[in-house]
Amino acid sequence: MPTKTLTITEEAYERLKAHKREDESFTDTVLRLTEAEQDVMRGFGLLADDDGFAEAAGRTRDDLADGFEERRERREERL
Repeated sequence: MPTKTLTITEEAYERLKAHKREDESFTDTVLRLTEAEQDVMRGFGLLADDDGFAEAAGRTRDDLADGFEERRERREERL
């Protein structure tokens, strides 16, 4: 198979390297990341039946709501 040499910046190389899987060559990584027919809906619903995810999401939602409430109360105290 013919090959080409590319010149990329250090930043581009580091970003590509971060996406590279242990068992992949850089060619495999580029092909995977630039696959033209990626199914954008592929991941939707994967965690729908995962109770652990639902619990973690609920805790995060509650923590965020508590944080907002605390900030609102502090703001009202200053007024």
